[in-house]
Amino acid sequence: MRKQGLSTSWSAWLNRLGPLLGLMLVYALFAVIGPEGFTGSRNLETIARQTAVVGTAALGMTMVIIAGGIDLSVGSIIALSTVVIALGLSAGLPPILAAISGILAGMLCGAANGFIITKLRVVPFIVTLGTLLGVRGIAKGLAHEQKVDAPITWLNDLLAALTPDRRWMIVPAGVWIMLALAIVVGIVLHYTRFGRYTFAIGSSEQTARLSGVDVRRVKLLVYTISAGFAGLAGLMQFSRLTVGDPTAATGLELDTIAAVVIGGGSLSGGEGSVFGSLVGALIMTVIRSGCAQMGLPNWVQEIVTGAIIVIAVALDRLRHRRSSSA
Repeated sequence: MRKQGLSTSWSAWLNRLGPLLGLMLVYALFAVIGPEGFTGSRNLETIARQTAVVGTAALGMTMVIIAGGIDLSVGSIIALSTVVIALGLSAGLPPILAAISGILAGMLCGAANGFIITKLRVVPFIVTLGTLLGVRGIAKGLAHEQKVDAPITWLNDLLAALTPDRRWMIVPAGVWIMLALAIVVGIVLHYTRFGRYTFAIGSSEQTARLSGVDVRRVKLLVYTISAGFAGLAGLMQFSRLTVGDPTAATGLELDTIAAVVIGGGSLSGGEGSVFGSLVGALIMTVIRSGCAQMGLPNWVQEIVTGAIIVIAVALDRLRHRRSSSA
């Protein structure tokens, strides 16, 4: 019994630290075989900036996947958010109001997803696959199928490379915002009733319902909050692009889902962590940065990233089989 308990304990620690060990291994690999500049402070800052968009969206996706759902509309919501922000700035809105309008546009899309899923009882995959196309179409319609120019404001500095006089920040403000929100989401998931309900629904929706959990309400909130994070990721994307682009973030929903899965989240629901999701996002960014600096083509990056996703899902399935047979 004691050996079995020690084995279970080691397995639990390995599940928690596995993504971090993977990140360290990938970084060490490129540090050895990559160019000298890979480990430089400039490149580390660039990696942090590139991770901010996917990492911010992954905070919301973590909640969705823990609840046993999926959201394929994240990339389209990010694009819509950039367009709404650019249109707001062009119309003379103060930057803060333009940013809020982009986030609210995302939350409105999430509320629509949650309503259809909970009230009409449609499978999340089908619903969000439909809104992936629908929201992208709305973004293109608002932008008249072209990029929307916007005046330069402090929003453009959120993920801009640090100038010499801003080096004291270490990383841009957008990265700090992502980290602060990650702490908040972590606290909500592990120390609030809403977080416990989210895990309970993902583990067994029927059991949670019989225990008195208002499953529909929690799911509606989860999808709305997740889309709000996608809207915030759109703000980060706008900061990088400096324009509203209805074609931006195409396929980024897959990167976001992959970050959560690589970080230990289970597509079966009931498992996942904010820390793991951010580490998963970093792993993909480090791989792409290392491949790019080594001059490897994009298709190599896609093959490597795809292989990592398949391995992560396979390990998740293997872990579930062992836990069910134990």
